[in-house]
Amino acid sequence: MLRVLHTSDLHFGWPASLAQIDAVETMIAEGGYDVVAISGDFSQRARAGEFQRAQVLLRIARRASAVITVPGNHDVAWWFAPLGLGDRDRVFAKYRRYIADDLEPVLHVPGATFAGLNTAHGVAWGSITGRPRDVSVMGHVAPPQLERLAGVFAAAPAGDARVVVMHHNPMRGQLSDRHGITRPDRTVTAFTQMRVDLVLCGHDHQEAIHRVEHAAGGTVYVTAGTVSERSRGGRPSSVAECTITPTTIEVRPRLWAGEDAGFVATEARCFAR
Repeated sequence: MLRVLHTSDLHFGWPASLAQIDAVETMIAEGGYDVVAISGDFSQRARAGEFQRAQVLLRIARRASAVITVPGNHDVAWWFAPLGLGDRDRVFAKYRRYIADDLEPVLHVPGATFAGLNTAHGVAWGSITGRPRDVSVMGHVAPPQLERLAGVFAAAPAGDARVVVMHHNPMRGQLSDRHGITRPDRTVTAFTQMRVDLVLCGHDHQEAIHRVEHAAGGTVYVTAGTVSERSRGGRPSSVAECTITPTTIEVRPRLWAGEDAGFVATEARCFAR
């Protein structure tokens, strides 16, 4: 049995909720999780001080569990190289300095292979839509990234759960009524072909659980809500606990219920692998 704490969209900076962060840090330190997965947006404006505070949480996590992270769109200093023109090294420089050097890490733990997928490319051609408000917000997944991901899972031990950690939501949000990436069908189809068991993402600021059925079983998509004051539609902030066994994946959202109660467990959903 593998226990995973999935959190996302911490937004250290002006929208951060320190009470919620304290509660998450306590959960990590005392929860006995095998893996902590944080799917991006550590910062609000990609500032050094915001990342430095995120470092504190990561130090706590790395003392207690294996950790995997990916950047979110707020972690990307896109203005240094819009549309690839400029200094690309500066776009991810602070994330790499304070969070992790690898933007698409691979984590192997007994029973599972976790693969990071970077969907936060800043203002990039693949993320452009017809909506001006999408500039720097939308993500995308390029075909070479999917090829790399397929190679990671092809080399994984037989029987391993295949887990993708990405920032942008490939499933349509209930309240936003939007996908987080361009061409989501291509990415979801690729995950099906790779027989991915679990996708952990964020970005939408509303918790959600979806399952896409396919011939080999199904892929469970878990969107963690934000841990900040930026929750969508007045929803409480949330994190998700996932339990992976050789035959099942159980997902239990935990919703913020105030400083006294912290993140309270809700009803779990269990899916066959």
